[in-house]
Amino acid sequence: MTHDQALAALRSVIDTASAPVSVVVVDTHGEVVASVAMSGAARDTYLNARRKAYTAARSDAFTTRALAEKAGGSPTELASFDPQFSFFLGGVAAFASGSRVGAVGVSGLPGEVDEELAIAAIRAAGLDAPA
Repeated sequence: MTHDQALAALRSVIDTASAPVSVVVVDTHGEVVASVAMSGAARDTYLNARRKAYTAARSDAFTTRALAEKAGGSPTELASFDPQFSFFLGGVAAFASGSRVGAVGVSGLPGEVDEELAIAAIRAAGLDAPA
């Protein structure tokens, strides 16, 4: 994930979110490349967005939605994952030429909307999002 791609992803979310959110773009290791907490976004949304992006970058699932479905709500299964993982919708892996290059996490709106914003951000950055 280049910084130009990360900034394009941020700009996409900032320009299209219907209310203030936080967005975090990470590399394949889950390290932050770029991030913003929009003015008026609840402060806890930043940590949530970061954890969503980290999860999508580091897990074997392409989205936090897919990982949550895999865990199935089982307390034992949930406890077996990295404690920094998030199972809330809004974390989506980004791909270039079929390889994972990072991820985008969005938090502050309903999960389905966070996820849609993350997918649109990845595409705005010229990258591929999972189908």
